[in-house]
Amino acid sequence: MFYKSLIFVAVLFLSFTSISYGQKKNLILPGETFTVSDRPAFVLLPDQAKRTTPQPWIIYAPTLPSYPDQHEKWMHEQFLNAGIAVAGIDVGEGYGGPKSNLLFTALYNELVQKKGYSPKPCLFGRSRGGLWVSSWAIENPTKVSGIIGIYPVFDFRTYPGIDKAAPAYDLSKSELESKLSELNPISKISVLAKAKIPVALIHGDVDKVVPLKENSLEFLNQYKLENQQELVKLIILKDQGHNFFEGFFHSQELVDFAIARAKVGAK
Repeated sequence: MFYKSLIFVAVLFLSFTSISYGQKKNLILPGETFTVSDRPAFVLLPDQAKRTTPQPWIIYAPTLPSYPDQHEKWMHEQFLNAGIAVAGIDVGEGYGGPKSNLLFTALYNELVQKKGYSPKPCLFGRSRGGLWVSSWAIENPTKVSGIIGIYPVFDFRTYPGIDKAAPAYDLSKSELESKLSELNPISKISVLAKAKIPVALIHGDVDKVVPLKENSLEFLNQYKLENQQELVKLIILKDQGHNFFEGFFHSQELVDFAIARAKVGAK
């Protein structure tokens, strides 16, 4: 009985490992799934006739098992129709930590160096995905053509909170608190402003999960400090929180901005 139980546990572990790391994503639109650095990755692809070299593209986050989801399908359809590919890599709950940045770079290298993708993609961060993309952009400002965000997080003190963010940075809560100026993306937005990276964000004014003031508004304020506020388009939706309101996911302004920046990055 002991050995049977041991075998069951081993099989369960292997099954869990396969689900977490080996199972391919179910994509909302045509594309490919693959692995990069042993992590699940994907790319949504335009029709062959609309692809170009270098291929303009968008890096999406958070790529978790359920994302991107059906709420974003319209947006991604617009990207593909415009000849823009969309790619992402599942870094787990990385919250913009060093490990997630390394995996983003691995995806970038895979597509740029091996597949002929543009060296300057546009970045798209939804909710906590804002931490992913802003952190990577801060480390790689010359590799970014623009950033868009749907109620994005830029300050991990607001979400997920320092307690939950600390493990992603391999630090204790107190250690992370002592390094906020170095590691919290909102503290280093000036890097993006000085690099003159255009940004378009959409955020609800009553968002209690990812507060507007500490995140998208503070992002804009950091650009203002560098006299680059004209590079940030902030769309504020009245009486909207952290929800699935169609206005977030059918924003033509946001879509047009991302398409334009991805194409600029491919020139």
